Amino acid sequence: MPRSVHGGRHELGQNFLHHQPTIERIVALVRRTSGPILEIGAGDGVLTRALAGLDRPLTAIDIDEHRVLRLRRALPGVRVEHADAMRHPLTVPVVVGNIPFHLTTPILRRLLADTQWQHAVLLTQWEVARKRAGVGGRTMMTAQTAPWFDFTLAGRVPAGCFTPVPSVDGGLLNITRRGSPLVASMHRRAYEDFVRAVFTGPGGTLARILQAAVGTDAGTARRALAAAQIPGHSLPRDLDPGQWSALWAVVRR
Repeated sequence: MPRSVHGGRHELGQNFLHHQPTIERIVALVRRTSGPILEIGAGDGVLTRALAGLDRPLTAIDIDEHRVLRLRRALPGVRVEHADAMRHPLTVPVVVGNIPFHLTTPILRRLLADTQWQHAVLLTQWEVARKRAGVGGRTMMTAQTAPWFDFTLAGRVPAGCFTPVPSVDGGLLNITRRGSPLVASMHRRAYEDFVRAVFTGPGGTLARILQAAVGTDAGTARRALAAAQIPGHSLPRDLDPGQWSALWAVVRR
């Protein structure tokens, strides 16, 4: 296939999924949702063909203009567009994609900043999917966005399920926008700043970190943790979405 003006496979981060059970798993997750679908990074269209079988409005985008032309010819019933996942509007309820591993974090940040889509089923690097779902401890990004989104890990995808074979495994990440946010959207910026201050602050213990982050005394910090029902030995990575939102509510008061 001719080389894209954007570069070859390595520059585009293309690792094509060929593992049929994983494709079926992704389609099963999408089947639980409703409404039009946007597939980002369609590539050669293996997943696109499976999603088309759901008989729902489907738009597939890819940055490789040659693959877009081939896919348009192969799937006339699908809207196939030459577009960049970092710029294409996210105006549909469901977003699906085998994400280029080197763009996982930027694409995730863009998705989580958007206000329109409702469900996302993403095939990402295993470590990213694991961390976003809070397996083994939550990251700052997950803690900052968890009041508005629910993250679940839907499976591990061995590197051998891709062509060419990447150096790391993939992971299926299922994201659903919460119907009732744990923190009001009007406070999102302040809440994110609060989480960042706690995650990056000094202190060693959560009480001391909180004390420095919000500029209070030790007794008040300990009482805030107790009011939010957070054990004193916890660290920022240990807190679940409910504990973070409860701590934020106490601090705001």
